[in-house]
Amino acid sequence: MTKAEIISEISTKTGIEKVDVQETVEAFFKVVKGAMVGGDNVYVRGFGSFVVKKRAEKTARNISKNTAIIIPEHFIPSFKPAKTFVEKVRTGNKSKSDK
Repeated sequence: MTKAEIISEISTKTGIEKVDVQETVEAFFKVVKGAMVGGDNVYVRGFGSFVVKKRAEKTARNISKNTAIIIPEHFIPSFKPAKTFVEKVRTGNKSKSDK
């Protein structure tokens, strides 16, 4: 499902104009991105957590030159779904993916 399809469905279900729904969705993602860039985690009850994970420094190998390279410590964005969300997906109707 694309972002446009999501916006259209929310607009249909709520009766809110698509433009307003799009602005709200964009604002939500902007807030989440801004918080994560600042090192904060975002928790949405019943849906999941957008968390910033720290990756430790490690040594890797460049196989084309056969040399060791050091990958510095860095942070990556991650999503951890809530248990209730995972359970709903497990027990949900999978008819679309079976086709």
